[in-house]
Amino acid sequence: MAKLYLKFESNVLKEVAVGQKGTVTIGRLPDNMLQIDNLAVSGHHCKVYWESDHYVIEDNSSLNGTYLNNQRVTKQVLKDNDSILVGKHVVIFRDEWHEDAAAPKAKASMPALPKMEATVVLDTRKAKEMIAQARAQQAAGSGGAADAPSVTGPEAAPPRAAASGTPTGKLTVLEGKTDESQYMLSSKLTVIGGSKMATVKLKGSLFKSPPDVAAMISKGETSYFIAPQDRKTPVKVNGAEVAHRQELNEGDVIEVAGVKMSFAMQQ
Repeated sequence: MAKLYLKFESNVLKEVAVGQKGTVTIGRLPDNMLQIDNLAVSGHHCKVYWESDHYVIEDNSSLNGTYLNNQRVTKQVLKDNDSILVGKHVVIFRDEWHEDAAAPKAKASMPALPKMEATVVLDTRKAKEMIAQARAQQAAGSGGAADAPSVTGPEAAPPRAAASGTPTGKLTVLEGKTDESQYMLSSKLTVIGGSKMATVKLKGSLFKSPPDVAAMISKGETSYFIAPQDRKTPVKVNGAEVAHRQELNEGDVIEVAGVKMSFAMQQ
C-alpha cells in the first residue's frame, strides 16, 4: 500500500493511505480526502489513483498547477519518494509495498513520521520561504539545474553566505498599480498577483481584478526565470508572450495584467 504525507516545511501535517481502489482527491474544499486549507490551492486541485500497474498524479486544471519533482505536470506516473508541490505545501508519495520488498532494513532506519490530523495555515512569510526551499531541494535532488544548494542540516548554512556577493534582481514598476514601486528579488521565488500572499501585489482596476497568482519569478544561481501561472493572463517580456519558462536579462520589460516592470541586476 502507498501513502501520501502532507508536509509544510519540516512538519508532517497529515498522512493518507492510497489503495488500488478509489481515488485520493487533494484540494482546499473539505470534501477532499487530503484537504489543504490554503488560498493558493484550488477547490479540487489534483488527485492520486491506481492505474493498471502503477499510481499516477493528475492535475484538475488547477489555477496554480501541480508540480512533480519541480516540473509542472498534467498527469504523471508516481515513483517512491516523489515530491508533489501543491500551492505552498509538499505532498510526499511513498510506495511502501515496494519499499518493504526491496529494502526492509533501510525502512527500519528511517525515523517515524509524526501524525497530525488538522491542516495548518501558516503565515505568508514562512509560506514563501517554504515553497522556495522546496523547489530548490527538488531541483537539486532531480539532477537538473538546481536553483539553490540542497539544505540537509545546520551544517549546510555556509553556501548561503558564500552566495551573498552575487547580484540580486530588481523590479522597477514603470506602469500600472502595485503596492510598491520597486521590488528586490532576494527570495528564491517571487509571486506576482493579486493574492495577499503575493510578493508583487497587483492592484488591478475598478472593473477588473488581477488573478491571485499571475506569474512567478524563480532565482537560480546566476540567473532569474519568469513563468506564467494563469491561463487567462498572458505574461510578456519585451512585448513577446512567454509560453513556459523564460530567462530574464538586464533591461527586460515585463508586462503582467496591465502592469509593466523593468528587470535589472543589482550588486
